Amino acid sequence: MNRIMIAGTHSGCGKTTVTCGLLKVLKETGYKVSAFKCGPDYIDPMFHSKIIKVKSRNLDGFFTDKNTMNYLLDVNSHDSDISVIEGVMGFYDDYGGKASAFDISNDTGTPVIIVIDCSGMSGSVGAVINGYLNYKKPNNVVGFIFNRMPISLEDDIKKLCSQMGTEYFGYIPKNNDFHIGSRHLGLITADEIKNLNEKLKMLSDQINKTVLIDKIIEIAGKAEIVNYEIPKIPKLNDGKNARIAVAYDRAFCFYYEDNLDLLRKMGGEIIFFSPLEDSKLPDNIDGLILGGGYPELYAEKLSENKEMLESVRSAANSKIPIIAECGGYMYLHKSVKFQNGKEYRMAGVIDGIAFETSKLQRFGYTELTADRDNLLCKKGEIVRSHEFHYWDSSFCGDCFTARKLNGKQWKCGYSTENIIAGFPHFYFYNKPSMAESFLKKCLDYRSKYGKTV
Repeated sequence: MNRIMIAGTHSGCGKTTVTCGLLKVLKETGYKVSAFKCGPDYIDPMFHSKIIKVKSRNLDGFFTDKNTMNYLLDVNSHDSDISVIEGVMGFYDDYGGKASAFDISNDTGTPVIIVIDCSGMSGSVGAVINGYLNYKKPNNVVGFIFNRMPISLEDDIKKLCSQMGTEYFGYIPKNNDFHIGSRHLGLITADEIKNLNEKLKMLSDQINKTVLIDKIIEIAGKAEIVNYEIPKIPKLNDGKNARIAVAYDRAFCFYYEDNLDLLRKMGGEIIFFSPLEDSKLPDNIDGLILGGGYPELYAEKLSENKEMLESVRSAANSKIPIIAECGGYMYLHKSVKFQNGKEYRMAGVIDGIAFETSKLQRFGYTELTADRDNLLCKKGEIVRSHEFHYWDSSFCGDCFTARKLNGKQWKCGYSTENIIAGFPHFYFYNKPSMAESFLKKCLDYRSKYGKTV
């Protein structure tokens, strides 16, 4: 499998810009491309997917072991000529013990190109090159791309790379036209950037001129063979797949594609719908998933769609199995309340108010210990999750005891016979039995009630 990782010195150094530009060039050249993002981020894979027209995936060393990661890398690269993996934060930065781009590159045997932001530097670039080559060994760093680099430095930086025995893969000059905006919750989504296609075209034209694409393709072709054992995935059905409605639109778009794929492999049928645009849930469904996203940006429209809110309430009251993560969890509340005092009615399934805060709440990886049986796991089981949100709730629940890597603990998770909801995002390949448990509940629901809305 031909593959390359584009990592960086730090968040904001330009690795997403380089990755998107490279994907665009490879796609325009006629290559079948697959894309991956290290870590739990939802946003960057959306940009990848916009370019390559197929879903980008996550590789996460906190959620999965080496074997599962290599399986997911390989199975999601089968139809491509080359895979491009975008790193997370700085190359050596790590939240989860095995979750850095450095660890993932070693576990998957992937060659790495480091992006260096040259803003405000000249000779000091050499110290950065030397540090990334030698800080931890063994590593798979094969060379560097230099972002926001003045053309006057090109010869000097080529010499530095030669002296240190590493590859020079080119540069991107400073150009604000390539900039992708940001917001309090990280990068804005791909659908919200005006003239995105024009921006990407300018970027790919630039990369074609100043980045050594042929050399990158050559290095990608030298990646070692990926070895793994295929995980055992149970197939669950009763002669007919469980029909699971999944909220997907501008307000709800944060999903791990591998979660949906795992449900399909186990016997689930995914039916997408829009809480913004549709008047009710799809017919004859056996389960419901309300994912994360930006419901606060569309709170007024969501609130005005009273037919959908009633449809969701009715489904919850009918005991249909429901998973609601972060934004989907907010949607189930009585209302969402902004700092400016504005408040909008939501589904009212959860007797609480989701409210805006001024800073990130409980950000990062967590381990959740189930304090009682729930829709996804049994009492005492430990599952891993990730949180990234500025909003909080007056009713966070007490189904789980959450523990951060620094030892901080708190209670979370709204749980009933048929609902599991909260701010944590789950990754089913961390513990496939979560997906199995959910699907069994969906099949039990159909067996007991026949059909819903």
